[in-house]
Amino acid sequence: MSNPPPESAARPEAAKPSATAFESVVLVLQGGGALGAYQAGVYEALAERGIEPTWISGISIGAINSAIIAGNPAADRVAKLRSFWELVSAGTAAWPGLWTEIWSGDAARGIANQFAAGGVAMNGVAGFFTPRYPPPPFQPNGTPAATSWYDTAELRATLERLVDFDRINAAQIRFSVGAVNVRTGNFAYFDNAKDKIRPAHVMASGALPPAFPAVEIDGEFYWDGGMVSNTPLDWVLSSRSDLDTLVLQIDLWSARGALPRDLTEVAVRMKEIQYSSRTRAATDDFRRAQKLREAINDLLGELPPELAVTPLAKRLAKESDPAVYNIVQLIYRSPTYEGQSKDFEFSRQTMEEHWRAGYRDAVKTLAQPQVLKRPDSPSAVHVFDFLRAPGERDASG
Repeated sequence: MSNPPPESAARPEAAKPSATAFESVVLVLQGGGALGAYQAGVYEALAERGIEPTWISGISIGAINSAIIAGNPAADRVAKLRSFWELVSAGTAAWPGLWTEIWSGDAARGIANQFAAGGVAMNGVAGFFTPRYPPPPFQPNGTPAATSWYDTAELRATLERLVDFDRINAAQIRFSVGAVNVRTGNFAYFDNAKDKIRPAHVMASGALPPAFPAVEIDGEFYWDGGMVSNTPLDWVLSSRSDLDTLVLQIDLWSARGALPRDLTEVAVRMKEIQYSSRTRAATDDFRRAQKLREAINDLLGELPPELAVTPLAKRLAKESDPAVYNIVQLIYRSPTYEGQSKDFEFSRQTMEEHWRAGYRDAVKTLAQPQVLKRPDSPSAVHVFDFLRAPGERDASG
């Protein structure tokens, strides 16, 4: 099943200079909490090769990474990402390294990760969220404190320090983040092509209940976009921009995985299925749409001049999109010891491992010549995943 359609279609993107053969380079960042350091590592590899996004779109932690990238000049982005990830991993810097100095192996590492995650649950994360005291059952009904276990005021201060929102709103890079309207249940995208982006928009995209409170924007309240769709791919593909586009989709959850053997593995697999992107279904739908658009283009080319100017022909022309697409997937595949708390295990050692994994996977992927090669056939959609395990047909589901 593909992701639900966005609340409204994205507006066309304007062409911008790109260091690739494509007119548009889109960075799509999935949600996944502490796993998001993987995306920072991917971006570092892209930046080293001069591949900068013309459009960046994210959900949840992907929205935070997106804001840091879009809200800083290119020369400062990796350093600002590093500042954020070192800040949020500072409180558990000794875990799990301290444990594994005494015991080794995956089992020991798994225990250490669980201790680190437990510390986050008890104490929160520096620069991100703090536990509420007294806890929600003892707070007045109707207040944010009664509906969430943690206060995210520190995240607002962190975003205001690390992100230049004036730069985002100047739209040098297109910027989009997704959230869910608590009252209507509808998915909403906040996009600098139509909205003035503020810290609240980024916080809303990552306001996962019941941990975090809903965020108010213009009288409505919003929760984490991952509750409905954990990737902005549909929003990007709905734009019909007429621009040849390279989409770099950085996922933190793999749709494919092994059959669970115990309840712990069941919990892990449930999260992976819930938050993975279902990219295969989305791209299959997009391929069908592109073939239809190609047929429309061919038909319009055969029309005599008197029919080509009719209202019906003009309507069909608006639905055509001659652009070609490369959709490149980089999907984090976590070691078995990370367990069901991997999205809130913010230890320094694990953060560094996630970052290195993203960098390594990006280097491997960008070494493939097909990635940056523009498709030759009209309206083509090429989908690549060079990180699949041997024999794995489609790692994205």
